[in-house]
Amino acid sequence: MPLFTMKYRPQITHASRPLTFTVPAINEHGETIDTEIAGEGPLTLYLDKREIVTLMTLGAAPEALAIGYLRNQRLLTSIEQIEAVQVDWETEAVAVTTRSTKQTKTIKELDKRLSKRTVTTGCGQGTVFGDLMEDIDNVKLPQDAVLDEGTLQALLDNVRTYDSLYKKAGALHGCALANGSEILYYIEDVGRHNAVDAIAGMMWLDGIAGQDKIFYTTGRLTSEMVIKAAQMGVPFLVSRSGLTKMGWEIANRVGMTMIGRSQGKHYLIFTGAERFLHCTG
Repeated sequence: MPLFTMKYRPQITHASRPLTFTVPAINEHGETIDTEIAGEGPLTLYLDKREIVTLMTLGAAPEALAIGYLRNQRLLTSIEQIEAVQVDWETEAVAVTTRSTKQTKTIKELDKRLSKRTVTTGCGQGTVFGDLMEDIDNVKLPQDAVLDEGTLQALLDNVRTYDSLYKKAGALHGCALANGSEILYYIEDVGRHNAVDAIAGMMWLDGIAGQDKIFYTTGRLTSEMVIKAAQMGVPFLVSRSGLTKMGWEIANRVGMTMIGRSQGKHYLIFTGAERFLHCTG
C-alpha cells in the first residue's frame, strides 16, 4: 500500500511567514545581544464567510492548520468538501471555501455545533466544539498495530536530533507524525493544539492514513490531544511530558497506546501496553 494516496487537493495559498524575529536582550553580564524569538500572531478562520475562531499561531503552515482545525473539530468530514484555502496575513485571516453547500453541514447544524464550546487546557486555551467528548466512543482504532521498543527509541533519537526552531527561539511546542522511526511531518507552534491540527491538515492534503502511524508531542497528554490523535486514526501517542486523568481515561476508552515521560531510554506506558513489544536480551 503506498504511503501517499493522492485523490483530491483543494486550491491553497502557501503563505508561511517568518517564524522567528531578532530582538535585543541583555544577558547576565550586562551585554546586549541579538536574540531570536518565536513569532506569534492572530489568524481568524472563516468557513464560507462565517467566522469560526481566531487562532494564535506561529504561521508555519497556516493552510494546513485551518484544514486540520476544521477536521479535528468535525466541522468538515473530508478534504473533498474544500474548494480553496486562502491566507492573507495583511488582514490576519484564512478563508476556507467549500465546494458545495450540499456537501457541508446545514447552517442550523453548524450553529448548533459552534454554540457548544469547551475550553481545554491547551496552551493559549484550546477549544473544542460540539459533541466531540460524547462522540469519542464512536472512534475505533486498529487493534492489530504493534510498536516495538527499538522503533520507539529510534524515533525518540530522531526527534532529539531534529533541527527544530525550539533550539533557536524556545517558547514552542513540537508535534511529529512518524511512520516507524521516520518522521513524516514535524510542526512547531506556540500551542501544541495548533501543531497537531496542522499535521491533521497535512494528512488530509497528502492522503495519509493514521492507522499504522505514531504521533509524538512535546506537550502533555490532555483529553484534547488524545481526542485529536484518535480522530486522526493514530493508535500510538508519545510524549516527553506527562498526562492528565481525563487524557488517560479517554485513551483507555478508545484503545490507544499512550506513552509518556519519554526521554532518553526512559518511558512509561500508561495505556494499551498489549500493543507494545519490549526488547529481550
